[in-house]
Amino acid sequence: MAAGSELGAAAGSLLLCAGLLGAGCALGLRLGRGRGAADRGALAWLCYDALVHFALEGPFVYLSFIGNIADSDGLIASLWKEYGKADARWLNFDPNIVSLEILTVVLDGSLALVLIYAIVKEKYYRHFIQITLCVCELYGGWMTFAPDWLMGSPNLNTNNWLYFWLYLVFFNSVWVLIPGLLLWQSWVELKKMYHKETSLKKKFQ
Repeated sequence: MAAGSELGAAAGSLLLCAGLLGAGCALGLRLGRGRGAADRGALAWLCYDALVHFALEGPFVYLSFIGNIADSDGLIASLWKEYGKADARWLNFDPNIVSLEILTVVLDGSLALVLIYAIVKEKYYRHFIQITLCVCELYGGWMTFAPDWLMGSPNLNTNNWLYFWLYLVFFNSVWVLIPGLLLWQSWVELKKMYHKETSLKKKFQ
């Protein structure tokens, strides 16, 4: 019975994440109609990213301030309780985690919205915002896990394949891989703009 209950909780949490992913991708692809594949993909990711920051991490911060996740009820609390089986720091008030989540919700969530607007409207500051957001995401990931790693990972459940490989490795790797790809995209685009400007200057000299 206990195993069935755990599988049910895991399935519910994964379905909620999948629902947010579907909504984010649908919105991003709609906003990116008529644009190149790279920008459509970026918009899909950014819409999902913003939804996660505001719809999942925002309530986590709120619940952490009025109590803790372990003693909270509701759909969002149940999702974080499930993730807390992989990383116990999310169940109770951990100052490092809550501090990072405040930064993530307020700064990263806002930057994601600004970047969506910049891509859709083709604003000149698009890659500045993109680089800033990606660095913030990577910094957040590092500071989430590095302190625990340095102490020997006492809060991380590395013995259960679901909690370790899916919750800790896969879900968190996504927030490393995609920001890394977007940083590379910005590098390539800025390099193209530099060479284009340099060529124009040489042409009119």
